[in-house]
Amino acid sequence: MERTAPGVALAKRIGTGVVFIPLFYVFTRYAPVWAFSAFVVLLGAVGQWEFTAMFRRVGVAAYPWVGLVAGVLVTGSFGLDRAAPWVLTLVVAGLLSVGLAHRGEFPPRWEGVALTLLGVCYVNWLLGHAILLRALPQGADWIFLLVWVTWVGESAAYFVGSTLGRHRLAPRISPRKTIEGAVAQLAVSPLASLVGRWWFFPECGLRDALVVGLLLGVVGQLGDLAESWIKRSARTKDTGSLIPGHGGLLDRLDSLLFNTPALFYYARFVASP
Repeated sequence: MERTAPGVALAKRIGTGVVFIPLFYVFTRYAPVWAFSAFVVLLGAVGQWEFTAMFRRVGVAAYPWVGLVAGVLVTGSFGLDRAAPWVLTLVVAGLLSVGLAHRGEFPPRWEGVALTLLGVCYVNWLLGHAILLRALPQGADWIFLLVWVTWVGESAAYFVGSTLGRHRLAPRISPRKTIEGAVAQLAVSPLASLVGRWWFFPECGLRDALVVGLLLGVVGQLGDLAESWIKRSARTKDTGSLIPGHGGLLDRLDSLLFNTPALFYYARFVASP
């Protein structure tokens, strides 16, 4: 497989950011909360479709349309007061019922149902926490801090790993990830959080900014490795080609899928008032 030169790939990433970040800022800051929630639901739907498509390409019969509808319901439920737990319960029961209705070979194969359910939990349930985070006091600033720290940390890991990396972090899961890149992300993320505090979120305390940076620097890498593990099981490099320099939408959301719930629970239950 032909590898893209690090400089070219990095330029594509920066170009994507230059186009996307201003639009994202204006939308998150000034759009109504319901519009932001609808945007998150749309992201979840695209991510769910990419997830099932990965496995369909290698012959695993997942349920793309069932997963799409179930995912939209789960992500959208975060915008309704206390609806998420019971909607997820109904979705789990409904997906298992789809498996029971299958009249194919015996004994039945559950890979399709299991993967569809995994996609709903992995993509839609985790991503739905962005709606909860936006609904908090200073919610837009928490969203900006989430995206800023994650993006800067990932960029540092990519640049250091591709130029200075020598020691593989998890060669069986993601051969191109290095210990040097992981250390760079862990070191840069708290600094990015402090810059974010100074730049656009002065209400965030110094201690909270440092803890958030460390938290996102660690959890985001776990999310990145988790997606790499999933892609490895589907024998694919990218989940799609939607975003230049990144691949599919899930390739861009991998760290955010773990970081978003982590930041929400920290901001909701731990951060200084």
